[in-house]
This record gives sequence, C-alpha cells and structure tokens, in this order.
Amino acid sequence: MSTHDDPSGTEPEEEGGKPSFDKQPPSAGSPYDTPPGYGGQYGAPPGSGSPYDNRPPGYGPPPGQTPPPGDPYGSPYGAPGPGPIPGMPVLGGWGARIVATVVDWIMVEAVAVLVLLPFVNFGRQDGWVGSAWLGYLLFLVYQGLMLSRDGQTLGKKLMKVRVAMLADGSSPTAGAAWTRAATFVVPALLCCGGLWWPVDGLFGVFDKPYRQCIHDKAAKTVVVSTV
Repeated sequence: MSTHDDPSGTEPEEEGGKPSFDKQPPSAGSPYDTPPGYGGQYGAPPGSGSPYDNRPPGYGPPPGQTPPPGDPYGSPYGAPGPGPIPGMPVLGGWGARIVATVVDWIMVEAVAVLVLLPFVNFGRQDGWVGSAWLGYLLFLVYQGLMLSRDGQTLGKKLMKVRVAMLADGSSPTAGAAWTRAATFVVPALLCCGGLWWPVDGLFGVFDKPYRQCIHDKAAKTVVVSTV
C-alpha cells in the first residue's frame, strides 16, 4: 500500500526513521495565533475596560507595573485633582500670578535703591537707571534661589500659588529654577522689561492647557494654586 493510501493519516517518515514536521499545522489554542496587541492579559484593545486604556500618553504606571496604593490613577501628582491632567492642582489664576510678580519686583527694587542710596544721586536719571539694572540682577538671583527651595517666592506665598515641575508636580530643580529665572530676566536686562515681559506673559494667556509663559516652557514648569 502506498503512503497516500494509509488510512491512519500519519505523516510519512524520512529516511532514518525520523518524523517530518515540515507540514504540521499549528496547534489549536496557540498563544501566538492572535495578532500582536489583541487578546491576552495585557494585549486588550483600547476600550476593553482597562482603567489605563484612555490615559494620556506619558501618565500612569509603566507597562507591567501597578499604581501605588491610594493612587488609582497612577498620576504623577497623586490623588485626582481638578487640573488639566489627573491629580494636578488647579492652575494659578492670572491675577494672582501678576500680583505675585509685582510684589516680588517692588521688594527687590526697594533693596536695590537702599543699596545704591549712599553712592548715587536719585535726583538724577542715571541714579534710577542704575537701581533698575541692579534690580534686574537681584531679581534673577532672588527668583533662582527661592524657586529652587520650594517653588515659591514671597509674592507667590502671599498669593497662594507655587511653581511646580510639569512632569511630577515637585518643587523645581535647581536647573529648572535658574533656567526659569534667567529666561524671565535676562531678555529684559538685554533689551527692556517693558517689551519682553508683556510678550512673555501674553504667551501664557494663549497657551493650552497649562498656561505656560515662555519662561515656564523653557524650564518645563507650571504655576499651580496652593489653596
């Protein structure tokens, strides 16, 4: 009888008695039969009921990890909040931000005037120009030191807002704090604050969803409420 007439349906053997596997069909129920990304414990398509399916990219626990206890959203900011991403506090209002900056500038400029008072004649224009330049430099140092400490200047404490890292809500790193301060002050020092600061501030008015001014964009920070 030829091998094609074998009623058992078994595959023919090669020379040497070894069975041939060249044409064996895949076994039923193989975990590799379904296309990648569908089925299985971690491959369910979006909308299948996973609490992380609709999370924005970059937020939530890394693949294979679960969020920490008490944080069902895996948010870098902790518990759910009213901000534009889960857990972020509400953004600081423009009125509070402007008043905080004005308060800080008045305090710093007052210090600059007191420092120069014994040396310059404030009855002349060059006395006020000198105090303005010193005020810019002091404002740069003041902002860098205060923000790297806890994200708040005295003006921000008064108005109940703080600067936070956009990535995780922590206080700004030293690099971020000084970058933010330099981006805010140095262009005004080189050109004129009366032109640069309105441009910088108006940028944040139209920025969505984080209301970041140019100095916030440079430092990757955001201003949030502490209330």
